[in-house]
Amino acid sequence: MKIGFIGGGAMTEAIVCGISSQPWIKPQDIYVSDHKEDRCNYLKEKYSINAIVGAQSFIKTADVVILAIKPQTAFKAVDEIKDSVDAGAIIISIIAGLALADLEKSFPDNPVIRVMPNTPMAVSAGMSAIATGSKTKKADANIAERIFSSAGQAVIVEEKLMDAVSGLSGSGPAFIFILIDAMSDAGVRAGLKRDTAVKLAAQTVFGSAKMVLETGMHPAQLRDQVTSPGGTTIEGVHIMEQRGVRGAMIDAITAAVEKSKAMGKK
Repeated sequence: MKIGFIGGGAMTEAIVCGISSQPWIKPQDIYVSDHKEDRCNYLKEKYSINAIVGAQSFIKTADVVILAIKPQTAFKAVDEIKDSVDAGAIIISIIAGLALADLEKSFPDNPVIRVMPNTPMAVSAGMSAIATGSKTKKADANIAERIFSSAGQAVIVEEKLMDAVSGLSGSGPAFIFILIDAMSDAGVRAGLKRDTAVKLAAQTVFGSAKMVLETGMHPAQLRDQVTSPGGTTIEGVHIMEQRGVRGAMIDAITAAVEKSKAMGKK
């Protein structure tokens, strides 16, 4: 399988980092096109892949083409390659807000798939949602799942839910980083060294998330297990509720969802 990326930004690097160590693909079969030569050299040296300015050398022979460019430059980039891709190539877009219907207009002969991944793919802990187009077969969807679950987990969703995915898991890591930073600040305020506080906070978030995933229990049930009557945890939970932390998180994700919808309309 030959996979070609249009765009060499942070999300492309996260995916490349995830798949480059997999046994089913060789680094020499991964291609990245980016308009910055320095960026290409960096990706080439770090991951031993092919990274070049311009996609002409691989676009006609790629089995999978992953569109990983910014929304504002998406249509220009698509116009540059749409007549060069092989009719059997799978087109995968990770462009926020770009609908399958618009992609299928540009690639009428290709199976088209839309994916919303997130940056923890870079550490094999990503979360990706996959929506399939009208000409996508099960085998095509399986390939997309293989790519994006190689560095985390992937789920199939209806396209109408992609804005919700964008706000929740796409933007979500940024919100969690803010929480980790705030938790470590509290640790420093209580007397801990910064590096120790960051490690304690980050591992606590990681472990808590792992408990939710592996036990299948509702987060509220797990919270109750930690919350002893009259103890320290309920004191902190009370302050969080009083200060509206839960509401702030809901509002932040809702705002991100609405922004994704607005970008799609543009």
